[in-house]
Amino acid sequence: MSLTHIDGLPAHVLFVHFIVVMVPLTALAAIVCAIRPRYARRLGLTLPVLGLVTLAMVPVTTHAGEWLQSRVGHDPLVEKHTELGDGLLPWAGALFLVTAAVWWMGRRLAAQDAQPAAEGGQAPAAGAWWRAPRALHLTAVVLAVVIGTGAVVDVYRIGESGAKAAWHDNYDKSASGQPG
Repeated sequence: MSLTHIDGLPAHVLFVHFIVVMVPLTALAAIVCAIRPRYARRLGLTLPVLGLVTLAMVPVTTHAGEWLQSRVGHDPLVEKHTELGDGLLPWAGALFLVTAAVWWMGRRLAAQDAQPAAEGGQAPAAGAWWRAPRALHLTAVVLAVVIGTGAVVDVYRIGESGAKAAWHDNYDKSASGQPG
């Protein structure tokens, strides 16, 4: 096994499935946790670790794709796919930063909520997370939505171009579906 081929198969074909699942999952988690920071507190370090693992897999998948590209010959559709694939790393990096910021915001709010109880005061009400500066909360939500949506759209565009490159001349479009 290597980062370019696994059990005789091009690793890119396998790694791509990780990206197709993890980028939308990470984006969704970031958005939900930005909207409701208590979920970020519940997830704990899982949220930024999810972002980090997703980020780390992008260059691994890209490297495996470049290895595969060097073995399939010149094809404009493959080149377009490669060009689009190179654009995912900034989105994944931004998605990681958003998950880390949302996690941090959730921790800060948990510390604020725990402080009055520790000082003998009343525990905060259920909606107390709104005590955070609204601008900070709104900024986190907007960034999570914009970056999460951008990353998911980019993965879709890359995947579509990869599917076109892999399948454009590899099946009979006129087949009736009847065997033999």
